Amino acid sequence: MMSIKEALFQLNFFSNLEEDEINQLIAISSFKKYSSDFLLHYEKSHSKNLLFLVNGLAKAYKIDKHDNEVFLYYVHNNQMLSELSTLNADILLSYSNIVFLEASYVLAIDYEAFKREFLDKGLLCLELASEIIRQSKQLQDLVNREFIFDSVSKVAKMLHSDIAMFNKLKRYDVSLMLHIQPSTLSRVLSRLKRQGIIDIDRGEVIIVDAKALETIYEGLAL
Repeated sequence: MMSIKEALFQLNFFSNLEEDEINQLIAISSFKKYSSDFLLHYEKSHSKNLLFLVNGLAKAYKIDKHDNEVFLYYVHNNQMLSELSTLNADILLSYSNIVFLEASYVLAIDYEAFKREFLDKGLLCLELASEIIRQSKQLQDLVNREFIFDSVSKVAKMLHSDIAMFNKLKRYDVSLMLHIQPSTLSRVLSRLKRQGIIDIDRGEVIIVDAKALETIYEGLAL
């Protein structure tokens, strides 16, 4: 397994740090491998660590009042796992459940020390703000998906923004994630293929007209 220093070099978040600053981070960090299906944390749980996914894949979700899973978003390589809503607290509060979908490597940084040694000195503030904006955009996409988009727009958005994940998942899992019926997903894919926007080769979707896909949902986006 790679060292903490190697893990830091894998993350764009820390790419502008000097050697001595990297060594400061190493002193307050740990690095761990998690197996597939491991539940990293529950909604409303607390953590003293700022977490980054160095390599792997994770899913954020909530459980509704009927005990149904509500998919939020995926966390990919080189992204922050921790969910930040404020920079004032020393303990981080999660607003979703996070589970790993494949073997994953996570860098954990003592958040209180990170604030004291970096943020309070004006280091990595822009990078942290960019991560918060990225997460905010994910939640905006969630609002669009759940309350604004129809089934065609939902499928078009996922195909346009994450075709690799669409093809990786089973169609049933995609329909659950988008909160549409599997039969509806099949009809939408057939419609998009007839319109020449996508093609389907041995079950794999190929985008033929990316601009047309974007046009389907962009007018409905907030």
